[in-house]
Amino acid sequence: MTGLEKKVAIVTGAGQGIGRAIALVLAKNGAKVVVADIADKRLEIVKEIEAMGSQGLAVKCDVSNRAEVEGMVEKALAKFGRIDILVNNAGIYPFKPFVDMNEKDWDKVLEVNLKGVFYCTKSVLPKMIEQEYGKIINIASIAGAVIGFSNLVHYSSSKAAIVGLTRSLALEVAQYGINVNAVAPGPIETLGTKTLEELYEQTKKAIPLGRWGLAEDIANLVGFLASDESSFITGQCIVADGGYTLQ
Repeated sequence: MTGLEKKVAIVTGAGQGIGRAIALVLAKNGAKVVVADIADKRLEIVKEIEAMGSQGLAVKCDVSNRAEVEGMVEKALAKFGRIDILVNNAGIYPFKPFVDMNEKDWDKVLEVNLKGVFYCTKSVLPKMIEQEYGKIINIASIAGAVIGFSNLVHYSSSKAAIVGLTRSLALEVAQYGINVNAVAPGPIETLGTKTLEELYEQTKKAIPLGRWGLAEDIANLVGFLASDESSFITGQCIVADGGYTLQ
């Protein structure tokens, strides 16, 4: 991936899972990475980044808190002087039937998954516009963006909204040399996915490529969208699900 050397990236929710993989792929390709997360694991990720010979900055940040987001961006600019890449990855997905869902349940998911994207994007855009350069990659999901899932109405709604945000924002900021795209992951292996072996195998059989996705599969796609190779791609939602939604 070219064009990532000396670029500065912010990755939210980078303490584990897909966010961690994204932060490491960007660092591996030469980017300086701001590892933003509410969990202390962000400190471990920065150590991994530094072991690669790149630079990292760990920042505790709740993306649903505007003041914390603005503080994160200020720290990133104070250390690195610029922001070239924003990966809006932070998200939550509590399972709950819609009939049992209350307003607090709904608001919590939308505040993190959607308003968090709004806060982070609003905070970095002035610098990207000043630079006349920027790459914004939003992590959506096949849930909402492509298909529906039971017990995830709030999550699916937030992810469908992210696709609409991506397309509309891409139109507005293209004039400033800023690309905005989304990635919609399908079934991705995590530490907990194999605990329910029957469900794991059932899902695996439904994936035409014959395997669950890995966090690195999504990270490599995000790395491409953050690189110079994707300079003519904007406003798109790219599905990475091993063919799961084709059937």
